[in-house]
Amino acid sequence: MAMRDLLLSEFDQEMANTRKMLERAPQDRFNYQPHAKSFKLERLAGHVADLPTWALHAMETQFLELEPGQYPPFIPSSSQELLAHFDQQVSLAHDAIADASDEDLNAIWTMKWQGKTVVSMPRISVVRSSVLNHTIHHRAQRGVSPRMLNLPRPGTYGPSADEAPSTTIA
Repeated sequence: MAMRDLLLSEFDQEMANTRKMLERAPQDRFNYQPHAKSFKLERLAGHVADLPTWALHAMETQFLELEPGQYPPFIPSSSQELLAHFDQQVSLAHDAIADASDEDLNAIWTMKWQGKTVVSMPRISVVRSSVLNHTIHHRAQRGVSPRMLNLPRPGTYGPSADEAPSTTIA
């Protein structure tokens, strides 16, 4: 089996779980900030929606040199804009991964920040760490908001407490 097929299976599952969480980002609460050091909901949801872009960067380039202010954050103004942006980025990333050979996925990709190497690893590792793991991390942060706002939380790897039938333990 080609490496891309294994990666796409995981990518598609995690992006579907992520979309469920983004669907529950209430537009009327976009300014919600659970703590002074936390992103507002709109900024965190926008970051999560933008993360699949990194798969595209990794698959289409050999390196990326970043400078301050070069990539302003995506901050959605509506739930529709949030989901449309996410769906577009997921589609582009999926297609880029689907077109990759094992050789492409094993090629080294490097990211520099102000001329200094931050990461240099095989593209498959970039997709797994900078896209999938990073998305899961921020999706978990995003998952706290529904609880704090007393809203139902979607399940990710099975039903959430809001979706599961109640059970009694004797």
